[in-house]
Amino acid sequence: MLKINRRTALATTAAAALVPGAARAQAWPNKPIRWVVPYTAGGLTDVTTRLTLEKMNVGQTFVVDNKPGANSLIGAEIVTNAAPDGYTFLTVIAAHAANKTLYAGKLKFDPVSGFAPVSLVGVAPLIICVTNGLPVKNVAELIAYAKANPGKLSFGSSGVGAAAHLTSELMKQVTGIDMVHVPYKGTAPALADLASGNIQLLIDAPIGVMTQVRAGKIRALAMLSKNRVPGVEEVPTIVEAGGPLIESSTWVMFLAPAGTPKEIVDKVSSEVSKAVKDEALRKRLAEQAVIPVGATPEETGKFLRSEIDKWEKVITTAGVKPDA
Repeated sequence: MLKINRRTALATTAAAALVPGAARAQAWPNKPIRWVVPYTAGGLTDVTTRLTLEKMNVGQTFVVDNKPGANSLIGAEIVTNAAPDGYTFLTVIAAHAANKTLYAGKLKFDPVSGFAPVSLVGVAPLIICVTNGLPVKNVAELIAYAKANPGKLSFGSSGVGAAAHLTSELMKQVTGIDMVHVPYKGTAPALADLASGNIQLLIDAPIGVMTQVRAGKIRALAMLSKNRVPGVEEVPTIVEAGGPLIESSTWVMFLAPAGTPKEIVDKVSSEVSKAVKDEALRKRLAEQAVIPVGATPEETGKFLRSEIDKWEKVITTAGVKPDA
């Protein structure tokens, strides 16, 4: 009898050793999951994260932890150093892709290898807005005016290296126009100066500017997208407005620490994919002019690498340097 028990115990131990990942996945999750958002509460990143998590079901609650600062580097470093056990995740936006080049040699982590891609939740194409006093009605006229007045137009941004800044630099490179960058600490002060005419142009996410556009305080010229965007259908695409095709967006992406078990990553990614098909969520995202995606981990990783390559070229060509 004792001999049989020993064999049974050995067989059980051997079987357990063969499936450690499966055992972990079955046990996960058994406590709340921390979700780090490296921006303040109430903005595009935070709101999109919370709306999406509300529609996801993994058997435990998600606890959103806002850790703003340093162009998202503070929150990202927290997550890359966290245990890869499926209990810590991160939301990033386009700045994450730019940071690899912008802070080359200074980062304490790698924006790609330091994380496991989970899902590209959605993209928010950016919008070109101008002050009411600028004598242009569309992008074609804006380009012509800028070329006739080199260096006399100024554009604002929410900060050096932000999507608003780099997209404006991309527009300069593609169209050959010359404008002066005026960085601000956030979109709100830049928007206030645009409305008052202290700067002439601002490219940003629709959620931050459309209230002012619809109130007639500034004018929207075009969306930087191939197609019109749900939630802001009244704004033409850049091609419709007489400009060259320039596609640029901020986006919302979910990541986990590198080494997080694949079965956990796949489970969370699958939940995101299900969530963004929910009609109520799609309606809420459209209110922010966010186009839902719900990409697989593989698609998300490929997208992130392409964005890093894209912004590396822009940053290098423009000679963009981060704030000291």
